[in-house]
Amino acid sequence: MAHALKSASRRLPAVQVHGGAGWRLRAIPKALPGCRDAVMAAWEILRHGGSALDAAEAAVIVLEDNPVFNAGTGSVLNADGRIELDASIMDGTGMRAGAVAAVQRIRNPVSLARRLLEDGHPLMLVGDGAVRYARDVGIARCSEASLVVPRQLRRWQHAAGTVGAVAVDLQGRVAAATSTGGSSGKLPGRVGDSPLIGCGTYAAPPGAASCTGAGEAIIRVVMGKSAVDLLQGGASPQTAAARVIAQLARVTGAQAGVIVADRYGRLGHAHNSQAMPVCLVSGVRGRFVTDS
Repeated sequence: MAHALKSASRRLPAVQVHGGAGWRLRAIPKALPGCRDAVMAAWEILRHGGSALDAAEAAVIVLEDNPVFNAGTGSVLNADGRIELDASIMDGTGMRAGAVAAVQRIRNPVSLARRLLEDGHPLMLVGDGAVRYARDVGIARCSEASLVVPRQLRRWQHAAGTVGAVAVDLQGRVAAATSTGGSSGKLPGRVGDSPLIGCGTYAAPPGAASCTGAGEAIIRVVMGKSAVDLLQGGASPQTAAARVIAQLARVTGAQAGVIVADRYGRLGHAHNSQAMPVCLVSGVRGRFVTDS
């Protein structure tokens, strides 16, 4: 593929983001500019020697702040007409992770998850407990109205899905982050794959993965860890991505997508949904690629 590196002998900085597997092909042009903004924010960190963890968080923050996507601002409403957000982030080097689920009035849940990662315990908080933790660490709550966009309030069919990023820095460290508003009309308190380590997000020394799509199905096949385990076994990121999507389809019949990076800066992605916006940059000088 255009974004695959010919050799795994050099560790190169790289970042890849996705805007969700729920897009229709004709809507992809609406998503790619936001994906590009996210990937370039991460690339600025990586090319100046910053960490993969910082880059992954930065990319997802940009996507959470963009009302086009179903994460942070612009998230779908649940059955009660409220917004509940899930997010997780993982550092492959020390396999540290942080996750939050069903949180309300937090503009950037990925940053709240990052604080849990840094604190080290607990790994995951949900609902009111996560919101109290946010208050204690100085992360401000926002008004729920500021997260709601008109199309969601009118309960129009929303095209976008979960957002995520994988990154590799100059030292070969990898990280992944994922954030979502969940599924439209979901039951209050429903938690999908995005905040579950090993399912929607996973990073270990061989590489990192961020998943999107039918959350319950992704959980059943532990898709994020499955992709990284394939890297450990010698598969390329593209092969790993294609294999886990094929497994998910075979076992569950569901639709999903995944982006994968290995510690050498090689990237891959796959989906069996109609479309999934993806943007990536890799290499010492950087090569920008978009795909759907």
